[in-house]
Amino acid sequence: MAYRFDFAAVFQHSDLLLAGAGFTLALTAVGAAAGIALGILGAVSRAWRLPLLNGLFGVYVEVIRNTPFLVQLFFIFFGLPALGVKMTEWQAAVLAMVINLGAYSTEIIRAGIQATPRGQLEAAESLALTRLQAFRHVVLRPALARIWPALNSQVIIVMLGSAVCSQIATEELTFAANFIQSRNFRAFETYLVTTAMYLFMALLIRQVLAWVGRRFVIGRTR
Repeated sequence: MAYRFDFAAVFQHSDLLLAGAGFTLALTAVGAAAGIALGILGAVSRAWRLPLLNGLFGVYVEVIRNTPFLVQLFFIFFGLPALGVKMTEWQAAVLAMVINLGAYSTEIIRAGIQATPRGQLEAAESLALTRLQAFRHVVLRPALARIWPALNSQVIIVMLGSAVCSQIATEELTFAANFIQSRNFRAFETYLVTTAMYLFMALLIRQVLAWVGRRFVIGRTR
């Protein structure tokens, strides 16, 4: 018997899908902003070998990059309460995404910082720039310009990885898709639409980050 497609059974729950997509984008926005900030701190600590912080970030990066994101999420949501640290699904999902992206962005940004020519730093000193001014204009912005495409890709990877947050009942897109499929039993149609929505969000984020890079990062280094 030929399979009859029924996308109407999916689109009648379009409000849930859109809410889930919005939740996923919000998770990604908060996670990306905080994760990249953490990555900058880690990159500076490791590139300049700051006392104590260099070792701490070294251990942190190795632990996060060599363990599954799902296990990290479960540790935060189910493990930390044993120590008295309780949080909501949203808080646990955001914290897991920040910690995960922070570790990967630390190494990405560090590569950009270490590629800064020594001559540029000497030129900044000759212009009597303060250490903060030299860091902002001579080190950080050119470093971000070099690694911006790689950082964009990592943000998208984290966004796609946020699908596992449905395992702790975070109401993002995959959670919504699972709920809909459990009601209409149209797995093919439900997950095909969900796949298309993830693809659209990935392309959207790529374009937004590319614009941010041109407007605030790459454009200002020229």
